[in-house]
Amino acid sequence: MTDKRWRILVVDDEPNNLQLMMQVLNDHYQLAFAANGSKAIEIAQKLETDLILLDIMMPDMDGYEVCRKLKAEEMTRNIPVIFVTARDDIEDETKGLEFGAIDYIAKPISPSIVKARVKNHIELKIAREKIEKQKKRLEDQNRELLNAAQFREDVERITRHDLKTPLNAIIALPQFIRMEGNLSEDQTDNLKMIEESGLRMLNMINLSLDLFRMERGMYQFQPDMVNILKIINKIINEMRYFIEMKGLSVNILLNGNPAGNKDVFLQGETLLCYSMLANLIKNAFEASPEKEQLTIAIDGSNDRTCIISIHNKGAVPEDIRDRFFEKYITSGKKSGVGLGTYSARLIAEIQGGSIDMDTSDEKGTTVTVRLSKGEDGSSGGRI
Repeated sequence: MTDKRWRILVVDDEPNNLQLMMQVLNDHYQLAFAANGSKAIEIAQKLETDLILLDIMMPDMDGYEVCRKLKAEEMTRNIPVIFVTARDDIEDETKGLEFGAIDYIAKPISPSIVKARVKNHIELKIAREKIEKQKKRLEDQNRELLNAAQFREDVERITRHDLKTPLNAIIALPQFIRMEGNLSEDQTDNLKMIEESGLRMLNMINLSLDLFRMERGMYQFQPDMVNILKIINKIINEMRYFIEMKGLSVNILLNGNPAGNKDVFLQGETLLCYSMLANLIKNAFEASPEKEQLTIAIDGSNDRTCIISIHNKGAVPEDIRDRFFEKYITSGKKSGVGLGTYSARLIAEIQGGSIDMDTSDEKGTTVTVRLSKGEDGSSGGRI
């Protein structure tokens, strides 16, 4: 126990009993005494009391009633009460415990038993107080974390809103310029690229809120039939400049053969599938050695599942292989924030699918996504 002298209130209508308790406990504890129940309640309310030794048989108010009143008041309900009484029937002991007492000492008392019982219950009180303090500290910390998370969410929501305002001009102005006419083909193409880039950025802002909802299990998935090959071709076209700069080539296969412009449908959301595959394909391009081939293979031979494999000849660094799909994991990228593969995993799972990665220095890296074709296994009759 600590160096603090704990205060014990002894309640008994017999002066000899009070004197005996003083002899037994005075060396180690602060003591207060009450000769009746009313005085005991008054003292317990005025003085900081750590334990009460309470006689049952008293003239004006018995110990059961005293205990009941103590436990009914907010100020005194947590003070441990030990009954000290000559009534040693099982029924009496049971009744005392039902009123809220924590222990029962029979008269005539044994000094060694009283000392041991008091010591044990004081130590239990110390332990309970420590637990309560730790609980309060954790509750305060959790409240601070929740407040911080709420503040961050508010800032991010405001930021997303503020970003949308200039994007409206980026998306709308190219349309007005094209309406004026007198533009070369290259100028028209460049304006279209600006407009599409603005739309992609708008989709990214909207997706950031969707990812927040996915993390908290709040996202409402609204599946539709998505042409996945059309999305892949769109992503490749948007990354054409980057592909040419690295001297890469892209091979898109459908069931082992060149995919061409066929339609490949599966169940999902267009924006989610676009974001997931754009992240994975961009990662593959960045990780691939220069002048190598990247292969995107679609396997639609299964009636219910469509498998999309993205392979490049680079290997994932060993330090992140086991954490490839975790949040904020990145290696060797100056501008990377480590959210690409993490968001891809969330998106695959929210659509009822799965994602995994296999890598080695010899074979390179393959990321495989499995998504459902639909409840009936159909894919629009086109694969």
